[in-house]
Amino acid sequence: MRRPDMMKKKINIIRKALLILIFATILAVNLLAFCQEEAIEKATFAGGCFWCIEAAFEKYEGVVEAVSGYIGGHTINPTYEEVSTGKTGHYEAVEIHYNPKIINYQELLEIFWQNIDPTDAGGQFADRGSQYLTAIFYHNQQQKELAEISKLKIEESLKYERDIATRILPAAEFYPAEEYHQDYYKKNSFGYTLYSVASGRKDYLDSIKEDNVMERAWDQNYQKPTKDELKEMLTDLQYEVTQENGTEPPFENEYWNNKKEGIYVDIVSGEPLFSSIDKFDSGTGWPSFTKPLEPDNITEKEDRSYSMLRIEVRSRYADSHLGHLFNDGPPPTGMRYCINSAALHFIEKENLEKEGYGEYLELFNIN
Repeated sequence: MRRPDMMKKKINIIRKALLILIFATILAVNLLAFCQEEAIEKATFAGGCFWCIEAAFEKYEGVVEAVSGYIGGHTINPTYEEVSTGKTGHYEAVEIHYNPKIINYQELLEIFWQNIDPTDAGGQFADRGSQYLTAIFYHNQQQKELAEISKLKIEESLKYERDIATRILPAAEFYPAEEYHQDYYKKNSFGYTLYSVASGRKDYLDSIKEDNVMERAWDQNYQKPTKDELKEMLTDLQYEVTQENGTEPPFENEYWNNKKEGIYVDIVSGEPLFSSIDKFDSGTGWPSFTKPLEPDNITEKEDRSYSMLRIEVRSRYADSHLGHLFNDGPPPTGMRYCINSAALHFIEKENLEKEGYGEYLELFNIN
């Protein structure tokens, strides 16, 4: 008669232990969430069009969220239409929510300086008016001091011929912009890309990056061959496409239907451009990719030839014409990089190490 009682006692003990474990787990999860929430801090920057500044920050680890909005004006709850008149006193700005244990304020300041023209006292690029001026809005004394130090370093670097116009101001009431402005670069990636090119922002920032040698060149000592040398090393079609902005025939080119695994590099310089992982059949007869393998090796320019408005895609170091960018691609990017085979050299995954591209082996799970 005692065995059933013993079993009941054991079951009750197990139940209590499980309940204690469950409560302890819930408490630990809540405590972790609380600690993480406590760690989040704010930083606010105005750098012209808030679409571009938001996009610049959100790609960094440690940035939890970047919110586009308005700051520094005298109107309560301003609308975009009101701010765009330049009469409310507001700046277009971005409020950064970040984890300082992952990315610190000094790093955020560096990102900010790298994404603006700090000498422009009238706006930013094609956007003119007080609402597009640049400023750092500090939330505490430490941020103020760090901002002033970073600005002083910029001034002392003598990198710019004109005076630094970016102001350092105390943070005021921040009003989030309308929902359609939030994550605009994701919601309307093609329109955003077109704007960043047409406004002149992208070309300027690309030139700044090149001047600072902030990007890793495929070959730091790369010298583009002369026209005569290019004519010797390229076929007539390759030369026409890469040097004269030509277009090869659809369905009659080397890689439009290539299904092998590997990467595509520039036919002139060898800089890595695209991967077979991002290649898809667009039905157009040209190699098509959803995104670049190395975004820094790609430049985009406005192309108004043939009475059309398109985005031309070129390689950075060789400056080869590659093709065009369209917004009719598949998820996740919705983009289609339509590229000429004649501008590319394909390297199968088995040959990556041998041809000097071993760092890309991990893309294909090869040890």
